[in-house]
Amino acid sequence: MNSLWLSYENIKNLDYKTDLKGSINCDVTIIGGGIFGVTCAYYLSKLGYKTVILEKFTIGSRTTGHTTGKITSLHGLFYDYLINSFGKKFAKDYLDVNEKAIENIKNIIDENNINCDFKYQNNYIYAKSEEDLLKIKKEINAVSSLDYNCEFVSKTSLPFDTLGSICFKNQAQFHPLKYLEGLCKSILENLGEIYINTTVTDVKNDGDNYITFTPDAKISSKYVIIASHYPFINFPGFYFTKLYQSTSYLIAIDPKKTLGNGMYISASEPYLSFRTATYDNKELLLIGGMGHKTGYTKSENETYGKLEEIAKKYYPDSDILFRWDTNDCISLDKLPYIGSYSSLMPNVFVGTGFKKWGMTLSNVAANIIVDKIQEKENKYEYLFNSHRLKPLKNIDEFKNMLVDSSNSLLFRKLETSNLDFFEIPQNSGGIIEINNEKVGVYKDNDGNIHAIKPICTHLGCLLSWNDTDKTWDCPCHGSRYDFDGNNLYNPAFKDLEKYDL
Repeated sequence: MNSLWLSYENIKNLDYKTDLKGSINCDVTIIGGGIFGVTCAYYLSKLGYKTVILEKFTIGSRTTGHTTGKITSLHGLFYDYLINSFGKKFAKDYLDVNEKAIENIKNIIDENNINCDFKYQNNYIYAKSEEDLLKIKKEINAVSSLDYNCEFVSKTSLPFDTLGSICFKNQAQFHPLKYLEGLCKSILENLGEIYINTTVTDVKNDGDNYITFTPDAKISSKYVIIASHYPFINFPGFYFTKLYQSTSYLIAIDPKKTLGNGMYISASEPYLSFRTATYDNKELLLIGGMGHKTGYTKSENETYGKLEEIAKKYYPDSDILFRWDTNDCISLDKLPYIGSYSSLMPNVFVGTGFKKWGMTLSNVAANIIVDKIQEKENKYEYLFNSHRLKPLKNIDEFKNMLVDSSNSLLFRKLETSNLDFFEIPQNSGGIIEINNEKVGVYKDNDGNIHAIKPICTHLGCLLSWNDTDKTWDCPCHGSRYDFDGNNLYNPAFKDLEKYDL
């Protein structure tokens, strides 16, 4: 099964290009065709900048096409953390800019007559335990201190009892691919160009401009926006030391019964998310969660299986129509990096680390970057300072990331694999050793062998086999590859080396 959003085929019928060759010039090169990159191109093309989007796959086909599609400023129980870590003004500005983003998205939809199933909804975080309830009450006090009218709600339309919830009103949900279709139409009408199936391999300075390289072309521009989800240029920037990726799972069910309103997420792990969506004249329920650090895989029973178990428990007659997973970048202090990519790369910009709230934060990021290109002050830029190093708010997570990277780069490579080739069942994979060399093997349902070198092409970490999605995943920085070694998620952009067995 695939993502509900990617079942929408109309977005593929726009005037995209795939044959980028030779040398071209533009004002702004945008690397990545997800919601952040496309939103940047939308604003810039309307301002008269000649924009070029370069997308390795197809528009919105990665994280944007695998999201929950919630547009909200309630990013988990976050405001008490922000107040304690950065101060009340900081938290207030974070709330205000995300509320402004919801307004911006609605304005874009109205101005361009985009039919994207936009619907205002209340957004809730609910408690299932007394400990969670205390956290929610603490969060309500924090948000109220910011002069925002949140509410404590004792009853919801969820199919199970809760002890209470925090509620943000006038939040929203939409169909992200239908929304992107509307943005892309506007970009093309404003003479922007969109290239799909186009892999960027490097960006280099060339006097006052930058040259963006693909295998067959060079794009010269004054400005470059790296909107590739996880930044793929390692030096300078060093984002691989400041970000990790998390994988979470979603299913879409036909519940065969009337559903209530609202968007929901649990207050503590394992996080569970709920929202409705329209498909084929039916109202579906999206159930998500069961997240974990990318590269540290869980079984299907612990991921999709758990979500399907929940679906059948509360909706026993339901049909499961779609299931998908997503990768999200998370910074160590839980705030995105938005702004200049590096002080050594003026006029190159980045937006990353949206922490599973990219539908809203992508608009925040796009407005900040567009203002920077226009040399306009943005009062919210300081919240997401892309050069920040200290204070490091989560030293324990930083240590864990260093340990994970060191183990995958060195120690796990030295370990002897105890897995025997003949122990690998069909439709599964694992790492074996042949002549003291590690080989990643997947056996398909027909017994055919797919063999790769299980070393990430990003920085050389040893990969892990993901038996749920039949992928090779990197525990260091979250790159992913299909069972044949074809790259699926950055920061890596090269495929794995393949073997013939």
